[in-house]
Amino acid sequence: MATDKMLARKASTSLIEVKGLPGAMSRTAQELADIVSQFASSDGWIDKVRLCAEWRWYERLYHRPDYDIWLISWLPGQSTGFHDHGGSSGAFVVATGILEEHRLGERTRVIHPGNQHSFGPDYAHDVRNVSLAPAISIHAYSPPLDEMNAYKLDGSQLVPIERESENAETFDQEWRMQRWRAVGRSDALSIDQVLSAARARLRRLSPDEAHEAVAKREAMLVDIRPESQRAIEGSIAGALVVERNVLEWRFDPASSARLPIAADHDLPVILFCSEGYASSLAAAALKDLGLSRATDMVGGFHAWRAMGLPIAPQSKASGDRSC
Repeated sequence: MATDKMLARKASTSLIEVKGLPGAMSRTAQELADIVSQFASSDGWIDKVRLCAEWRWYERLYHRPDYDIWLISWLPGQSTGFHDHGGSSGAFVVATGILEEHRLGERTRVIHPGNQHSFGPDYAHDVRNVSLAPAISIHAYSPPLDEMNAYKLDGSQLVPIERESENAETFDQEWRMQRWRAVGRSDALSIDQVLSAARARLRRLSPDEAHEAVAKREAMLVDIRPESQRAIEGSIAGALVVERNVLEWRFDPASSARLPIAADHDLPVILFCSEGYASSLAAAALKDLGLSRATDMVGGFHAWRAMGLPIAPQSKASGDRSC
């Protein structure tokens, strides 16, 4: 997790007094925009991401008196509905995927990865994921978020929805469920959506990057292909072979069938398959087991071979055995 010093490194240091709260201080909207951008470029959030088909998943990652930081994931079709943030200013940046912001009387704003958006208090909008892939965004609010008011669109105006006051961390799950069902989507995801969601949680490496990491002993290369596939395609010299069907049992530190090297959750592993699809799903599965440094190689064995990186002799490859 990034420290406060790291988060605020690129933000200005000016603070403003919160109206009605003598002595309490707050960040400006521009400062919040700088904070979320800085946080998005760190490694403090990737392993926290979760996905939920029934409603938008979110978690507050950071909290202090003048601002807090939230992580939100969005599956296709999920949206917030029109809402404000009470008296808090805010900012958010899209880390992966694409989001749309809808405001009464304004053109739709499309927010791409790396783009940030900031706003002042009492700002009402509806944020949606209308794409076919998951999205992840990072938000900051100042003062820390403790109230959100929902609205419905009635002709050309927003009308408040009567709801009991709730803390932001337990924000009206029933309302979110209704918003999800209103979109008219089922809970089922396509494999393309599942794959995109898995890759959103990874910092994938190119074959060159994977080769360099292994050469520097910074990570272990793991071949998850079945024996028949390795015999036909070849193998990478020095790669550990752990076939996909036993992967989780071999790398879970709590498993009685684990490998000797899998003694803790900090083990850095780079998985690869033939073309880099199954390996992404497998790396996400290891992350679910707590292996925060698990990732995979873009393009798999085929991309490694195409770049002229070291390949084991075929006779040696055909003699490999899975762990």
